[in-house]
Amino acid sequence: MLQKLLVRLPEYQAPVAKVDAAVLMALTREEVPRLILTRRAQHMNSHAGEVAFPGGKCDSSDASIIATALREAHEEIALEPSRVQVVGELGIFTSRIGMKVKPIIGLLDEMPTLTANPDEIESIFTVPLDVFLNQKPSYDHKVKYMGVNIAVPSFKHEGYVIWGLTGYMIVEFMRQVYDADIEWRWPNPLKR
Repeated sequence: MLQKLLVRLPEYQAPVAKVDAAVLMALTREEVPRLILTRRAQHMNSHAGEVAFPGGKCDSSDASIIATALREAHEEIALEPSRVQVVGELGIFTSRIGMKVKPIIGLLDEMPTLTANPDEIESIFTVPLDVFLNQKPSYDHKVKYMGVNIAVPSFKHEGYVIWGLTGYMIVEFMRQVYDADIEWRWPNPLKR
């Protein structure tokens, strides 16, 4: 799996456009890479208790969108930027509140000790990538997007539910890198 990632991801040409935020899709450098995810703190004003990649809004001091993703990962889970080898990026995803988000893909030579910033993160966990190849997403979670209810992909792993924008990013990653046969349901308006 790792070899295919290293070959396919640099070939992907992500569209260039202005973005509001970045997330880091950090993977371990193993035969079956593990993807690092977080559960946001329950007291957060937005997306409380939801599973997400470390990341956040661009800051005027960030030199690039990659710098944003690395800075946010350091702030949220104490991942040292020097430990991340950036290997690619995905296209831009628009959140339900209209924020343009860019996923940055990075590899870690080994799994470091990570510490959740309690101001933002409740827990940190990893999911082996083959989970997303072997488990078809369900579409039983819904979000309101531009006034329309949309079914979004969700995966379950060890008590965590990975859904929404994070689910879409994982689906796109698995489709682009591994030619995964995962149905892309966007948009899929549901009756209100």
